[in-house]
Amino acid sequence: MSKLKLVLGIVTIAFVTLTVVSCKDAKTDKNNSTEHHSEMNADGDHSKMNHDNSDGHHDGEKKEMAMSGDGNPQAVLNDYFNLKDALVADDNAKAKELGAILATSLGKLDISKYTGAQKSDLKDIVEDAVEHAEHISESDIAHQREHFKILSKDMTDMVAITGTKNTLYQQFCPMYDGGSAWLSMSEDIKNPYYGSKMLTCGKVQKEIN
Repeated sequence: MSKLKLVLGIVTIAFVTLTVVSCKDAKTDKNNSTEHHSEMNADGDHSKMNHDNSDGHHDGEKKEMAMSGDGNPQAVLNDYFNLKDALVADDNAKAKELGAILATSLGKLDISKYTGAQKSDLKDIVEDAVEHAEHISESDIAHQREHFKILSKDMTDMVAITGTKNTLYQQFCPMYDGGSAWLSMSEDIKNPYYGSKMLTCGKVQKEIN
């Protein structure tokens, strides 16, 4: 009987010891898991913070880019020249994109410093130019070039009032639509009406200073 008690006592002690060890291991595992999870959360939060900072930084850059040149006639001309280059390159998709950009910059043109008559003329020019720029933003390349012809006249009329900081060249293609002009910052002929088909067809009509 005493032997049975002894065996039962040993078994009981062993069971209790095993239970205590198991609970301690489980608690340790749980703590490790919690610490690991906390680290992951900390890392996640850190990543999120970095991402937010990054977004803020880029938004600042976009805002700065969007604000630069607003209302400036030179900004309008730069958008016009970019559009011209897209047509020279026969790039319909790019011309659509740049037509929309030009329409926006035209709409922001600041005419407050001009005389009453000049303001009236510039309003008419801008209204017409915006219409053609918008058509370019949604047309095939053949129609884009048709609208670009009238848009180029609008740009020339605008420069006659606003002036230009850089020397511009009015160039002329006798072949397209009975003769068509455009503006360029280079004397080199790069024809936006025919692109690669007749890239150098045309001549410089005059310099605009």
